[in-house]
Order: sequence, then structure tokens, then C-alpha cells
Amino acid sequence: LFDFKIILGKNGVPVAENFQLEQSTIADMIQAGQVRVRTLYLSVDPYMRCRMNEDTGSDYLLPWQLSEVADGGGIGVVEESKHDNLAKGDFVTSFSWPWQTVAILDGSLLQKLVPQLVNGRLSYFLGAAGITGLTALLGIKEKGHVTVGANQTMVVSGAAGACGSLAGQIGRLEGCSRVVGIAGTDEKCSILVQEMGFDAAINYKKGNVAEQLRELCPGGVDVYFDNVGGDISDTVISQMNQNSHIILCGQISQYNKDVPYPPPLPPDIEKIQKERNITRERFLVLNYMDKQEASILQLCQWIQEGKLKV
Repeated sequence: LFDFKIILGKNGVPVAENFQLEQSTIADMIQAGQVRVRTLYLSVDPYMRCRMNEDTGSDYLLPWQLSEVADGGGIGVVEESKHDNLAKGDFVTSFSWPWQTVAILDGSLLQKLVPQLVNGRLSYFLGAAGITGLTALLGIKEKGHVTVGANQTMVVSGAAGACGSLAGQIGRLEGCSRVVGIAGTDEKCSILVQEMGFDAAINYKKGNVAEQLRELCPGGVDVYFDNVGGDISDTVISQMNQNSHIILCGQISQYNKDVPYPPPLPPDIEKIQKERNITRERFLVLNYMDKQEASILQLCQWIQEGKLKV
């Protein structure tokens, strides 16, 4: 079997030398309650940069340990089972799946998947019908305060990413009348508008973002789904309306820096936030796991109906 290991570092961009790939052997026998699985899919996500620090900056994320196998969201197929509820051929998932080709896992920590819910596209359970989709849907429902018929404008940064592309579509499904995305290439912007149903998209690497936002959001911004932080977010916040809402999903522009989470806003932007009573509360999808089952069924229904493009 192959497994994947990492070396830690707080500041700077991860490079190939921070990782190592090893070939090793696995036990022949599995114990009662265990299953042997073959890995099919792994989810490589921005939050993992924080796990490369000894202090991840959050109490719910454990750091990856030096010379230990990395882990994260994964999906596999059961090859042998000594667990009562799992059989050979079952598809299973876990949020702490080891990055190795074959693994022996505790069956009670695995969730059984129903491929029909995602039209057989198993990988969707790590994306649109998994934590990514849950983050977009619950972020909007819990922190976005979207109201049908209220003529709200939503802006999404990192809009062509896994979470952002879903958030824009879900914002529309939940009742936003206008959705504008911010992304980093013309191709991404084109896909957002032509395939994902965004009203408009801004390539932040071209032209003046503040001017384009003013033009595309003439009534200001009511809901901001923030994946990036930094200068882009400062620009959006400066155009937000009174009593508007920031969904603090991620701050990827800051992950290679030694700063607290969420990063503090510059004084002039913080002043705007306070004067306009803009909410900016930390959002953590794991705090809403009581709503997980119903939310995943909703996401699967939208996928099956073609209302949510992946």
C-alpha cells in the first residue's frame, strides 16, 4: 500500500518537499468490528493548510503529526468486513480517512453511502452532497439571513471553487434576486455565468474590482459569502448595506500566514462593519450536525433535479 506523510511549517506556501510518499505493508488479519477498505476518493481542501501547523488555530482541527499518515475526507469500498452493519462491496466515507491506498478502519466510525442519491457519482459525497455542500447550504441558512422576495444581492468570493460555486446557486435557490461571483480567470467567470446561473462575475485580476462591484451591485451588497478574506473582502465589505451579513466560510488568502482566525479587519473596514451593523460571525459547519441528514437530502434532491450544477 502507498501512504502519504507531511512535514509541518507555519508560514509560507507548502511545497513538494513538505510531503513524502511511502510504500508499506498492511496486516493480513482484521479484528472484530474492523473493515478493510480500498480508497476510491480523497478530498484535498484549503483547511488542511491549518493542519500543517502544530497549533492549527482552532480547537476542532487536530494538527497532522510529523511522519504520520495524513487524513481527511475520503470514500472507499469495503473489501473485507468483521463489522455487523457493513458488508463487502459497501461504499463508505469518513471525515478522517487516511491518505493510503488500502486501510483497516473501525467500522463504527464509517458512514455507509447510498450511490443512488447522487446518480451514482460517489465523489459528490465529498463535494456537493458532503461537507462542501453542507457548508454552503448551512452557511447561507444560518448566517446569510436570506429572505424570499426581499430583493437581496449576494456576492461570493472564491466563486468558482467547490464551495463558492455551490453557494451562489444555493443563494439563488434560497431567494436571492441577484448573485455576483468573484474569481481569478475569465474562463472561471464565464462558467459561473453560463453554467452556474450567476448574474455576473468579476475577474479580480483584471480591472478595478470596486468599480465593477458598484456597477454590478447598484443596490449594494446584502449577503457576502466570504471564502478568501484579505483585500477582496475589504473591497466587498466597503459596499455592503446597513444590517447586511457576511458568511465567514474561509479566508484562504491568509492561510499561509501566521495570523489568528478569523483575521482582524483593517481599522477603516472594521469601522464600516460596526457603523453599518454588518454581522461577521465565525461559521463552523460542524456545529450544525443535527441538520446534516435533512440538508444532505435537500442537496441530493437539487442535484437530481438539475437545480444544482457540480
